[in-house]
Amino acid sequence: MEGVHRAGVPGVYAEVRDAGRTWRGAAGVADVKTGRPVTPDMRQRVGSITKTFTAAAVMQQVEQGRIELDAPIGDYLPQLVPGERGRRITVRMLLNNTSGFPDYIRYAFPSLQGMSPKSLDDNRFRQFRPAELIEMGVDAPSAGEPGATPGVYSNTNYLLLGQLLEQVTGTTAEEYITRNVIERAGLRHTGFPTGTRIEGPHSRMYEALWGLNDPPRDYSVYNMSWTGTGAALVSTMDDLNRFYGKLLDGKIVNQSSLAQMQRTVPVVALDGTMIEYGLGLHKVDIQGCGTFWGHDGTVWGAGTISLTRADGKRQMSVAVNLQRWNKPDSSGKPQRHPIDDALKTLSRQAMCGSGNAQARNAS
Repeated sequence: MEGVHRAGVPGVYAEVRDAGRTWRGAAGVADVKTGRPVTPDMRQRVGSITKTFTAAAVMQQVEQGRIELDAPIGDYLPQLVPGERGRRITVRMLLNNTSGFPDYIRYAFPSLQGMSPKSLDDNRFRQFRPAELIEMGVDAPSAGEPGATPGVYSNTNYLLLGQLLEQVTGTTAEEYITRNVIERAGLRHTGFPTGTRIEGPHSRMYEALWGLNDPPRDYSVYNMSWTGTGAALVSTMDDLNRFYGKLLDGKIVNQSSLAQMQRTVPVVALDGTMIEYGLGLHKVDIQGCGTFWGHDGTVWGAGTISLTRADGKRQMSVAVNLQRWNKPDSSGKPQRHPIDDALKTLSRQAMCGSGNAQARNAS
């Protein structure tokens, strides 16, 4: 963790669980101006880790017979997905990102297409409506044929799933997820933000925006309505490990639903890499360590990853308070940064352990 801090991340904090033992640690600062240190119990905007919570809520409704995985989304939300696409795109395709709907974020923050942070500042306190964001994604040029692989990762899909939950439960998606996923898992520090600030102990969050903000700017305070049921949750590393442990143990959804969630397809992530994606779950195979399930998430200034080994015995949740540190080269391709290697080293040791005495002592 000190290596990640030395490589350029102001603050990093984590929790690792191994067969009933728990290790927590932190390195660096939560505020670059005051030098206030980060601590392992801080709350974090966990970004797209929210998608696993949303997917679990949808699967609960599948279990109750209110949603059919392979039913057309147009049967439920004809006003949001009309016409042929509403008939061809299923609930499952939204969950595993094979709908063909592109991501709406570049349209909600148009200056990003011209490599400018202006629209982030302009929309910092804007209250977006889910329907207007969904419309941006639905009306944009298609990213692929419905059901085709590889799929294309898209927040549009998960805002639609939030609207689907509201349609079938008669309450807001956030209220349903809070009551039936967050509280069922026994999470005490996880929730959807009700204002522009994080409540409780937390770090400031610094956005580099691929070098456009130099030095990185403080993006700790903003309205999370731009991402809702796709990426708005605030949580802690302890809560994330608890959540994925309960989920993979069949305590949030039943074993049949979990098996559906773990059926993966290849999906192109927002950064262009190929990932194995199920229904709100990433599958990560690490040679010599095993298969892990979980999700990662990024929002302005904050990055998080949470992975749990398939047997449930080894878990890792890591948070950093800096994002988009990779500056582009002359061709526009993001350059590798020492932070990338330091995070890879941290993740490898956290998930796999290492043979040296220092690692054994830490565990």
